[in-house]
Amino acid sequence: MQLLSSSIGRKIVMAITGLLMILFVVVHLIGNTTIFGWISGGINAYAHHLHAFPPLVWAFRAFMLAAVSIHIWYGIQLTIENRGGRPQPYAVKATQKATFASENMIWTGLLLLCFIIYHLLHFTMKVVPGMALVPDAEGAINVFTMVVSSFQNFFVAFIYVAAMVTLFLHLSHGIQSFFQTMGWSTDRTLPVYVKAGTLVALVLFLGYVAVPLSIFAGILKG
Repeated sequence: MQLLSSSIGRKIVMAITGLLMILFVVVHLIGNTTIFGWISGGINAYAHHLHAFPPLVWAFRAFMLAAVSIHIWYGIQLTIENRGGRPQPYAVKATQKATFASENMIWTGLLLLCFIIYHLLHFTMKVVPGMALVPDAEGAINVFTMVVSSFQNFFVAFIYVAAMVTLFLHLSHGIQSFFQTMGWSTDRTLPVYVKAGTLVALVLFLGYVAVPLSIFAGILKG
């Protein structure tokens, strides 16, 4: 495809797949917060409704896997190209001061990939030891008990909090990069996008770490 033959085209594909992942992160956070009981039945009811249609769930997983794979593949390609040519990654303007987040996007991205694999092994495949798998009368796993028993372990809670720090760094730069890549950023609007991206990343960070920290601190108990 002609779009993918140029670095600009690949950056646009990266921006679009990145947006899809941000939307997923937002929706996933909303689902996670049901553990605090703001819907009837809490996270167990949420998990039950989420997996009510297995073919749809697996189709969505396959779609997101494709988006993540494309994002990572072109991210690696563009990083190699940028370091072999000009030093600015992700179409960052030369006038914009580089930050720790912007200079380490490839590494935070790869760390997040490692975490995604761990997360799938943990709560999807359920092969990480140390969590209570208690079935209900219908044979379904009690998700609330599973999550609470997991995050009562310091090392598991630490892994998740550290991963969310990495997510914050990646999104704090990635969100404003989306607007630059799509050509929607100017010298006047760029500072707004930078602040907005940092704010969104911070809100997501606080939302995600609230679950493991609340459990580890004993606020949420099984």
